[in-house]
Amino acid sequence: MIKHSKDLRTDIVSNFRGGKGEIQMTHFLETEKNEFNAKGRLFAKNVLKPGTSIGFHEHVGDTETYVILSGEGLVNDNGDQKPVKPGDVIITKNGESHSIENTGTVDLEVMALILFA
Repeated sequence: MIKHSKDLRTDIVSNFRGGKGEIQMTHFLETEKNEFNAKGRLFAKNVLKPGTSIGFHEHVGDTETYVILSGEGLVNDNGDQKPVKPGDVIITKNGESHSIENTGTVDLEVMALILFA
């Protein structure tokens, strides 16, 4: 199967998880089409404009992995604030919490994958 970029669902989400501003979320897999084989619920690229964020939230029953594709940001990793840049990987396990904010001057692009624990 090939999914062309023009056919991918893109959402604009305001104040995601209590964060600031709007993020753009492009979905690579869809749960409604059983593309996760019941093993996960999100595989997407999130684009955060400068000053926007995904709010601090806990993962219950799943794990989320971020891969920073471009831009710079600040991650709250279970209460520890850490800067991130392209190539960095953030793993938030079941029961852990995180947030991310674009602290740079260009878009922060983040690949996000949520799998069930």
